[in-house]
Amino acid sequence: MSGHSKWASIKHKKAVVDARRGKVFTKLIRELTSAARMGGGDADTNPRLRTAVTTAKNANMPSDTIQRAIKKGTGELPGEVYEEVAYEGYGAGGVAILVDVLTDNKNRTVAEIRHLFSKHGGSLGESGCVAWMFDRKGFITLAASQIEEDALLELVIEAGGDDVKVESDTYEIVTSPEAFEEVRSALEEHGLTLDVAEITMLPQNTVPVEGKQAEQVLRLMEALDDQDDVRKAHANFDISEDVMAALAS
Repeated sequence: MSGHSKWASIKHKKAVVDARRGKVFTKLIRELTSAARMGGGDADTNPRLRTAVTTAKNANMPSDTIQRAIKKGTGELPGEVYEEVAYEGYGAGGVAILVDVLTDNKNRTVAEIRHLFSKHGGSLGESGCVAWMFDRKGFITLAASQIEEDALLELVIEAGGDDVKVESDTYEIVTSPEAFEEVRSALEEHGLTLDVAEITMLPQNTVPVEGKQAEQVLRLMEALDDQDDVRKAHANFDISEDVMAALAS
């Protein structure tokens, strides 16, 4: 899980920087709109929307912008209708990659995604070729200096979480999607600061890559994350923290 944890942390830090430039607002607005369209405009009864609103607020999105995006999703305001699509493929070294997309033009998006895979040493595959390698889970990380492991484990288990692991100076918490919100709330109510908190696709097994292949994989992941239609890109690579930090800097 260390590869996923390190990449999730890098993405989190990048999102904070991008948010200052307003770069992530397009994706956040699409997610707010889509979440409201799928589950309604009440964040109290729509967990996906609640997560989207929290993410948007953390990115300093103005409240009126958040509300307009939600109203476009519920139909109270006119707006684009985005279709949710998943694309699957392989990166360099046989790394499995699963890409979640929100798009208003599938033909345009698939062409762009295929180009990015090809440009960075990968290939887009058929539907179902890699999805079976991932499980949908809640995933949370926080600095280990904030709390003792035993105390955290008790807190997580009582809230319905599945597991707590220590990776270097970071705790990794895994939950079912259904228990994610309760676990996150319990941690925040305990005064803990969460570095990453998301429902994601965790790989069942990882593929070690290094050298040029590691660079190609990370460049592909960065390119996918920067593509406006991509909600999230998931992969099962295992790259050492030192190499990942050096390539991501």
